[in-house]
Amino acid sequence: VLISLAPPLQREAQAQSVTQPDSHITVSEGDPPELRCNYSSTFSTYLFWYMQYPNQGLQLLLKYMSGKSLVSGIKGLEAEFKKNETSFHLRKTSSHWSDSAKYVCVLSDTVSGTVEELNNSFQ
Repeated sequence: VLISLAPPLQREAQAQSVTQPDSHITVSEGDPPELRCNYSSTFSTYLFWYMQYPNQGLQLLLKYMSGKSLVSGIKGLEAEFKKNETSFHLRKTSSHWSDSAKYVCVLSDTVSGTVEELNNSFQ
């Protein structure tokens, strides 16, 4: 299972950034993948994970807005917001060949961004 990580989306925002340290990871089918996302922000933090299959638009997997730090999403995915470690790593208990896609972690200081805007960024 080959999982690609998209380059971080650069949005104009004050004093914030997001990095995905791995450009891609390879895991055997059935193994638990972890996709790392680290961020820096001095404002309210909203974090999102998206995936994209070739020649398709982005699909929202999960989002952190506030509240509980462990976020469950679709396809058995989860991510934990760790403010002290400034991380939001995406995890799944078991990988499947259909998980082969591009994944992107997005940090925003607002929730006003649209999927269309993100899709245009990755064309």
